Amino acid sequence: MSALHRLIHDWNAGGDDGGRIPLLNDETLRDGLQSPSVLDPPIAAKRDLLHRLARLGVDAIDLGMPGAGPKSVSAVKALLTEIRDQRLPLYPNAAVRTVEEDLRQVADIQQRVGLPLEAGAFVGSSPVRMDVEGWDLAFVVDTVRKAVVFCRRQEVPVMMVTEDTTRAKPEVITAIYRAALEEGAQSICLSDTCGHATPQGVRNLVRFTKETLLKDHPEVRLDWHGHNDRGLGVANALAAFEAGADRIHGSILGIGERCGNVAMDQLMVNLMLMGHWTGVLSDLPALADRVAELVGYEIPANYPLLGRDALRTGTGVHAAAIVKALRRGDKALADPVYSGVPAPLVNRRPDIVIGHMAGHSNVIYWLEMNGFDVNPDRVERILGLAKRGDHILSEDEIRSAI
Repeated sequence: MSALHRLIHDWNAGGDDGGRIPLLNDETLRDGLQSPSVLDPPIAAKRDLLHRLARLGVDAIDLGMPGAGPKSVSAVKALLTEIRDQRLPLYPNAAVRTVEEDLRQVADIQQRVGLPLEAGAFVGSSPVRMDVEGWDLAFVVDTVRKAVVFCRRQEVPVMMVTEDTTRAKPEVITAIYRAALEEGAQSICLSDTCGHATPQGVRNLVRFTKETLLKDHPEVRLDWHGHNDRGLGVANALAAFEAGADRIHGSILGIGERCGNVAMDQLMVNLMLMGHWTGVLSDLPALADRVAELVGYEIPANYPLLGRDALRTGTGVHAAAIVKALRRGDKALADPVYSGVPAPLVNRRPDIVIGHMAGHSNVIYWLEMNGFDVNPDRVERILGLAKRGDHILSEDEIRSAI
């Protein structure tokens, strides 16, 4: 046991995942771009993101929704071609309605490119959606059967997706998925389309699906697709995996419809810290910055691990503890003393700034890090300036007081 482990008691330990490792399906280029507040990047930028996501360790990727129009069809074809030509280790899929027009587009793209393109065929399953649409269960089940049969004839892999699964009745879910499985669907996907679920609800749903529908179908992959309307997206994704889901969907920075999707970056970090996933996340900050730049999104200052404030402190008590660890020459201890997420995981380090909540340690740290002699008068001048203000001092402001 390392010295650090002896200093941290982990109440998170426990549970048995059987050594399972989750598959990760990135939705940044599809559901992520359905956010009303983001821009649609040019195709060259999307190609670049494919390579970045592949290096990050994503297993699969949603290339878009061909049914959205000619531009989307062209983008999906171009990205599938990039995966083929560059031999990227990404399993591609595309979101489609369970109507032949959409499904035929997927089959045509797959045929032209010569690479399997999984059809994420979705249909509404909750009572509220079915009531609004005027659907009854017989109609939905018939639609699902026809969709899967069409895909099978065209040799298109099928992931059957029920929209709003977390508000659907058990008998409806059962009827829809049994029909899909009987016709040869390779995968089924549970969706928290409206961000309704809690972790307990997710566990209930996944276990029900495993026990009722997939007990005799161990070859069928079970996916989880969640949204963040209640702020539970990542927690729900972790609950889904631990309850038995095989593949989890998410988008970089959690961009997507309304309050967004499961944040893929946060999901990866948590899976790694929980021992469920291995990968190298040093490129994650650059990827997140690139996505933000391309879609016109500003990363919140307090965004976990990637935000400007995620790994910096302006509080005197916190800074003092960090500096004490550094004084002992123990950088490994300086990181976790006031951080639950290791900064080196994403090639960053803790930072101490000087503001109205600062103490002497903040100033001493800054002076030492920037090569200045530390003397009492200098420390007091800088600290006094900070205490009289209402913000974090800029470098120019600090230097003016030196």
